[in-house]
Amino acid sequence: MSLVQWDTNDRVCNDLDELAKSIANLQLNQKNSYVRPFGDLIKILIVVKTGDDSLLYLARELVEWILIKHPEITLYIEDTLEDSEQLDVKALYKDSKCKSQKIQFWNQKWIEENPHVIDLVLTLGGDGTVLFVSSIFQNRVPPVLSFSLGSLGFLTTFTFADFKKDIDVTLQNKLPVNVRMRLLCKVYRKLPTKVDPATGKKIRGVKVIYSNNVLNEVTIDRGSSPFLSNLELYGNGTLFTVAQADGLIIATPTGSTAYSLSAGGSLVYPNVHAMVVTPICPNSLSFRPIILPETMVLQIKVPAKSRGTAWAAFDGKDKLELQRGDYIMVAASPFPFPTYESSPTQYIDSISRTLNWNLREPQKSFSSVLSPKNLEKYNLAESKKHTMQKSDSDVSLA
Repeated sequence: MSLVQWDTNDRVCNDLDELAKSIANLQLNQKNSYVRPFGDLIKILIVVKTGDDSLLYLARELVEWILIKHPEITLYIEDTLEDSEQLDVKALYKDSKCKSQKIQFWNQKWIEENPHVIDLVLTLGGDGTVLFVSSIFQNRVPPVLSFSLGSLGFLTTFTFADFKKDIDVTLQNKLPVNVRMRLLCKVYRKLPTKVDPATGKKIRGVKVIYSNNVLNEVTIDRGSSPFLSNLELYGNGTLFTVAQADGLIIATPTGSTAYSLSAGGSLVYPNVHAMVVTPICPNSLSFRPIILPETMVLQIKVPAKSRGTAWAAFDGKDKLELQRGDYIMVAASPFPFPTYESSPTQYIDSISRTLNWNLREPQKSFSSVLSPKNLEKYNLAESKKHTMQKSDSDVSLA
């Protein structure tokens, strides 16, 4: 008996025992979505939401406390804040009485050239600030501790008022880390057809014109075109469907609470490694969102005969026009995004607090419409019924 398990390695299970082991390993990998980091966290990068000067004063408070309480730590602050009056780096050195060179400055080029230097990232802002961290760490990502100081907070579940306690616990490696899936998106464009002078055969090729690891989603839509998007969707090389809609959203479980949710997509728990394909205003009643395994490689192509071009956006930014014949390959990224968890119930708390998920008035009992006189009789009858049921239960147990 030969059972084939289609995965990234195309492994073949020769018997049921081997299949059972493969399933157990898969379940173990799912459990490993939560990890506990180890080692010294001595190089910390701080990212502050832009456009809100009040957060710079909070950042100053955090930096000063770390310099005093943990003098062994080196802090990395964005270079645009080097001359910030609110942060006042020179005064920070004086007030904290710390050694010089404990505050360094970073920019995106520095991060690209030093991807393994940072041990921990602290963010002060909202979910957009966390997405910014994902955009600047395109390969290895340090664990991210996010303080909720924005307008929306699915990813920012730590309160700034408790930052001293939370940072101390984090530095002791006592907080679990949720390893969130990202999507590797590559945009391909056809090269001009060439003719081999020796054989006379036509040579066709493609090149990658853009690549990005996204935490939330990649969106392909019609942009400003008056025509519906005409997009071919392939899974592992097989045509799924031709989407005639305003567009398509390919989201991670993390991104399932963002644009995909607004377009009617399902919520997906962060530990479920999957991809959510959600159409935007499809011109078909049967085109519904679908959840696909992380092992699948998707291809979204603009057909050569499409009426118009399409536009792609990656985590809501970096918009790129897709010409006819262009296509995007989407697969699970080898570089996930680790975030610290504030509690085991963080996800449930987030959707309840942020979305008011399934919040509604409970059904009222029929007794709520009874008059006081009849309500008293009703309660007495219910009490007698409950007593009789309890007596019958005690007799049956005896």
